[in-house]
Parts: sequence; C-alpha cells; structure tokens
Amino acid sequence: MNHDSNPPKIWNLTFISIFIANMLLYLGQAMSNSILPLYADSLNAPSAVIGIVASSYAITALVFKLISAPAIDTFNRKYILAAAFFFMAVAFIGFSFSKTMPALIFFRLLQGTGQAFTATCCLALASDTLPREKLGAGIGYFSLAQAIMQAFGPTVGLKLKDMIGFSMTFVTGASAMALAVLFALSLKISFTKTKKFYFSLNSIIAKEAIIPAILLFFLATSFMTITSFVAIFGKETVGSNIGYFFTVYALTMLVTRPLVGKLADKFGYVKVMLPMMILFALSLIIISFSSSLPQFMVAAFLNAFGYGGCGPAIQSLCMKRVPKERRGAGSCTSYIGMDLGSLLGPVIAGTVAGKLGYVSMWRIMIIPILTAVFLVFLFRQDIDSAAENPVKE
Repeated sequence: MNHDSNPPKIWNLTFISIFIANMLLYLGQAMSNSILPLYADSLNAPSAVIGIVASSYAITALVFKLISAPAIDTFNRKYILAAAFFFMAVAFIGFSFSKTMPALIFFRLLQGTGQAFTATCCLALASDTLPREKLGAGIGYFSLAQAIMQAFGPTVGLKLKDMIGFSMTFVTGASAMALAVLFALSLKISFTKTKKFYFSLNSIIAKEAIIPAILLFFLATSFMTITSFVAIFGKETVGSNIGYFFTVYALTMLVTRPLVGKLADKFGYVKVMLPMMILFALSLIIISFSSSLPQFMVAAFLNAFGYGGCGPAIQSLCMKRVPKERRGAGSCTSYIGMDLGSLLGPVIAGTVAGKLGYVSMWRIMIIPILTAVFLVFLFRQDIDSAAENPVKE
C-alpha cells in the first residue's frame, strides 16, 4: 500500500513532480504520433503498414493495462512508473535506429507497453497526493498536462524533425522519457508492501469504477469521431485553417478542466456532468452544419467544455469511489473504458461515414453521448452518494 501525508493543498511538491512526469509522457506520445507515420512513409512503407505503425501501440497499451492494475496496487508505484518510463526511453532509441517496418512496429509495441503503466500509475499517484474534497479540481489540473501537450506536442515533434532529422528527434523524445524517470524516482512517498501480487478480474477491475468507466467509453467513442474526421471534413469547407479547431479546443481546455473539476467538487458530479454532456452533443450538431471557420471555432469551444471538461471529472469520480489501495484498479478501469471507446469510435464512425456521409455521421455519433446522459440519469443517486460518502481508507 502507498501512503502519503495527504496535504491540504493541490499543488504540493509530490503532485508537481507527477504533473511534470505526466507532461513529459504526453510530450513523447504527441511527438511520436505526429512523426512516426512520416518516418514510416520515408522508409517507403505502404499506407496499410503506416496505419499499423501509427495504431499498434494501442494494442499493448490496452493488453498490459490488465497487468498494470494489480502491479500498481501491490508494488511501490514510483518504481513502477520509473521502469515504465525507462522502457519508453528504450522504445524511442529503438525508433531512431529502426530501418525496417518490423523493427519500427516492435518498438511501437514496446512504447505501448510502457504507456499501459505510465498513464494509470500517474493518475493513481496524483490521486494519492490530493485531499479528497479537492479531488475533482486536482484531477482537472492534472489532466492539463495532456491538454497542453496535445496542443503543442505535435508541432514540437514536426519542427524538430525539420531542424535535426528523424533520428535525433527520437533521441530527444528518449531524453524526455529519461528526465521523467528522474522525476518518478524523486517522488517522496512511503511504501509498505501489504499483499502479494495476484492476477484476477478483481485485481484488474474496480467494480466501484465500472459505471464511470462505461460513461467514459461512450464519451470517448463519440470524441474519437472528432479527432479522426474533423480535419478531413473541415478541409473540404475551410481548408488548412481547420487546424485552428484543435488550437481553440486545447486553449479552452486550459480553463475548462480545472473549472469543471471545482464545480464537481462544489455542486456534485451529476449537476455538472449532465450539462457538459449536452454541450458535447451540441458541438457535434454544430460541426454537422458548419460551412465556415467561425462555426467550427464555436464547436471547438463547446466541445472543450463538453468532453474536455467532463472526461477528467469522471476520472476523478473513479478515484473518489475506490480506496487508495485499489486506485491502480480504479485508474485501470477508467482507462480501459476510454481505450475501448478510442479503438471502436473511429471504426464505427468511419463505417457510418462510408455509407451515409459525414453530415449524417456527426449526428448519429451523438447517440453514444445521449446513452451516457441516460446512464447518468439512471444512476444519479448512486453517482452523487458515492462522491459525497467516500470509502473509508
């Protein structure tokens, strides 16, 4: 079991160290996601193989989350985090030396293995450092690391590639992961092993977090429609300026993520989540009607309040519903929901678009959001009572 002093403020030294490590994680992820397909293309890989290189990390990221949960709840979390960052550093070094597709895919799978532990472990550690009454706001601030790197990481990767080439850009990514190792090792947490490692459904899935994880599944399914197709859809009407959609989204999230978390702590999760989900659905409707850049900007702004604010709030609900010694399982459960939605969303949306067109696709992909709204109504008493009456620790 991992213990800490549970200080009364959010920005304590341990939280800051985890925040920086998490930021380095998403910097590396954003850089690799933006330049690996280009690197594979430079090695004359066919488009189908480039797609495998781009997405293969998700396979090991999902599979190894099944192991990461019991490991995080059994062993010292800071050493698990440091080891995971080390493997990701090795993956980046591997990218820089890879000249064949099998080698590139192997190291991409290794990167996904590391990410299976880093994301879940960072969330669990961050939750451990936060006072329970500020957990929503704290996780909102914590998720800013991802938001910032999603906004600027791809640009950093592409600029470095143009300046110093693919190989040295990958080495730079490895250096970021090595720095994250140091931040992980610097964490000041006490640890006493209280149980043996065992692999079971109960050690992987926290039943208390299943309802929030299902909500994340449906919301991520719809959100991946945006990340996968808004650039293609927008390019037909506003050209390359559609890139500003993601800029507005990312910048708005710098405000919405901590704000929505604070509101959830103050007014309850149901009162906050329902309007956020409605804004999310409204953003998809606006996209389906958009024929000008300002319309896309409004959709991006609303989406940053919708999914951008609601996602971290639901993750904080997962962490609030489980005791500290089960936060590895709670974190894993929430990410499994998001990962499954991220994997299925583009497939479902792409199929709908192929048969009915993009306009119909945007409107049909509102259905998962409305399903989440219905589930919040259905389980509203359970959601708020669990948040107001936390588990004993």
